[in-house]
Amino acid sequence: MNNALIQLESVLTQRGRHAGLEFLNGRVDHRFTAIYRLDNALMKNVDLVDKERIGLPDLQEVPLGNSFCQFALRDGQFLTSASGEDRCLDGHPYQGVVSSYVGLPLLGNDGQLWGTFCHFDIANRPIQDEEFDFLQKVARLLPRYLPR
Repeated sequence: MNNALIQLESVLTQRGRHAGLEFLNGRVDHRFTAIYRLDNALMKNVDLVDKERIGLPDLQEVPLGNSFCQFALRDGQFLTSASGEDRCLDGHPYQGVVSSYVGLPLLGNDGQLWGTFCHFDIANRPIQDEEFDFLQKVARLLPRYLPR
């Protein structure tokens, strides 16, 4: 296990899920880091870190069909660093609004699809390949710290 993953697990165990998200948010330029739970046809925010400490009340609950999470759930991952220019998002209500998004599905303790873990921003933000590889490991660790 790499050092960052060991550090994250220590933060999660000692200080909880929100502190773990703060740790993860500090590793990227993205303003927001969040966990969303799939609840029927809605993505409901479970935890959110905002570098600017303002929050996003409009994104506390998002219809699955309007969320970028739908693509992470469907495809096993979804990344866009400039959604306004991403042709696969043409016609999507948040295209160009949420400019960058990196999302991965989370499985519950029962192995069923639970929701997503994501970084996102209203500005264009790329993510390094090494960081994305790390986030794939994070997505396998986080389910231990999710509400049931």
